[in-house]
Amino acid sequence: MPKINGNEIRPGNIIEHDGGLWAAVKVSHVKPGKGGAFAQCELKNIRDGRKLNERFRSEDRVEQVRLEQKDQQFLYESDGRLVFMDSETFEQTEIDADLLGERRPFLQDGMTATVEYYGEEALNVSLPQKVICTIVETEPVVKGQTAANSFKPAILDNGVRVMVPPFVGTDERIVVNTETMEYSERA
Repeated sequence: MPKINGNEIRPGNIIEHDGGLWAAVKVSHVKPGKGGAFAQCELKNIRDGRKLNERFRSEDRVEQVRLEQKDQQFLYESDGRLVFMDSETFEQTEIDADLLGERRPFLQDGMTATVEYYGEEALNVSLPQKVICTIVETEPVVKGQTAANSFKPAILDNGVRVMVPPFVGTDERIVVNTETMEYSERA
């Protein structure tokens, strides 16, 4: 693995530090009036989600980790484990469902997701940024309310509750952003 200087850490980089794998969430470079410059990094442990604030001077050397990304197709869920298939080798991989967290309901059968591997260990699953869902329950459309910048609650076919504009009704298909879990547009 390549070693980089402490001041070369950027948000999104994954480094090996204190015997674990950490993702740099926020990085700010500080030049105090007295002493040397340093990078103030907010790190998040990839395996267990712990957070850590760490200072790296330019002389510090850290190992930057490169994760291998593979597009894999979701097949099914069994006993809290998600089964993905590599579309090239047709090899199946089981991944813990907790890895997706609150985005789990947006994973649909046959969906292609990006799985990030460190060696043979799957560390992260990235869903497509936008998915299409159907509204199963919402308040009826009220005339004259379309001009106001207001939203109403709606329940999607996967059980997730989102806020939608007043002109969207039941049984309509909408596009939902999986990162923010918000309404994006009509499908």
